Amino acid sequence: MLNDNILQVIKPLLLKYQIKAEQIALEITERGFANPKVSAPIVAQYREAGHPIYLDDFGTGYSSLSYLQDLDVDILKIDKSFVDALEYKNVTPYIIEMAKTLHLATLAEGIETAAQAAWLREHGVAWGAGLALQLKPCQNRLLSTGLPVTAP
Repeated sequence: MLNDNILQVIKPLLLKYQIKAEQIALEITERGFANPKVSAPIVAQYREAGHPIYLDDFGTGYSSLSYLQDLDVDILKIDKSFVDALEYKNVTPYIIEMAKTLHLATLAEGIETAAQAAWLREHGVAWGAGLALQLKPCQNRLLSTGLPVTAP
């Protein structure tokens, strides 16, 4: 559950350890929000403090589109289930195109093959995570260069 008090804890720690706010992202999932309209002001506080906002598990629940409408997010995370379906019944290109139209970066999760990574790269997905990229769990990879990074 999203809590605006967490910001009060994070701020002094960022100063103490000289960490930039943009290095700590807020990841939003449907499980964490009952109503995106109610959560929007808290999300806005995180954004104003400099934290990037990720929309995780996009397309797997009932209200993902309302999140895009009601919350100001930076990165749309494409769920592994869509990456797994790249070869059949594929809605992934439409998710990617929608993200581009909304000026959102995309991060694909659960990339398990080089072919998946290549397809995603060719379709404009900038970031990826998964076994095929040989990363530690906390890392993502910039698909266009193949370089591992800890955050997009």
